[in-house]
Amino acid sequence: MLVIPAIDLKDGKCVRLRQGHMDDATTYGDDPVAMAARWVEAGARRLHLVDLNGAFEGAPVNFDAVTAIARAWPDLPIQIGGGIRSASTIEHYLEAGVSYVIIGTRAVKEPVFVGEMCQAFPGHVIVGLDARDGFVATDGWAKVSTVKATDLAKRFADDGVSSIVYTDIARDGMLSGVNVEATAALAREGGLPVIASGGVTDFDDLRALMAAGEPGILGAITGRAIYEGSLDFAEAQRLCDALSQDELSHKGN
Repeated sequence: MLVIPAIDLKDGKCVRLRQGHMDDATTYGDDPVAMAARWVEAGARRLHLVDLNGAFEGAPVNFDAVTAIARAWPDLPIQIGGGIRSASTIEHYLEAGVSYVIIGTRAVKEPVFVGEMCQAFPGHVIVGLDARDGFVATDGWAKVSTVKATDLAKRFADDGVSSIVYTDIARDGMLSGVNVEATAALAREGGLPVIASGGVTDFDDLRALMAAGEPGILGAITGRAIYEGSLDFAEAQRLCDALSQDELSHKGN
């Protein structure tokens, strides 16, 4: 299982929000490329970038910072979310060197758009499902829909979506622990690989995700925990690698 550092971009700076509130942000750095270097040097195998301004405005705002990171590490898988609501935006990011684009709000409001983008950009589309109490939220978490996350994931399973980034928005940025049960249920029932997000705080969260025994849990995104020191990123990835090897050894026996 991958441990994936999150770099959230607001006004060109690296920040973390509490429960998606733009007016409740903590700034961790003014140089996104330097922040990316910190995690790459610690062993990151993928980066999760979010254009927070873009999520609220519906179009890319921090494109230059994203491009700079993608060009600095052309062989590193990078996924970007926030304000991706058109084919031209997706094309723009892929041409800049980003590996995956995350469609969130428009995936909920217009699911057919996801299928069209998967056909146009095969293998590059991730759907971001942000949920509270199992129901999908949109527009930078400002609105909660009546759509269940598992139902929407099933709908995308045949479209060619690469994976689902699943965020429990009640826990994101709060250091309150990952929602293992909901993440495992989505991996089990949704038919797509799931990347857990929201509330990943310490080694126990990672152990719990892996102990859930769902091979569909591809990775775990972590943000505030690695910035504030409750989770050592390099040690976290080593732990997951060791647990994966143990699991393979047991299966082999």
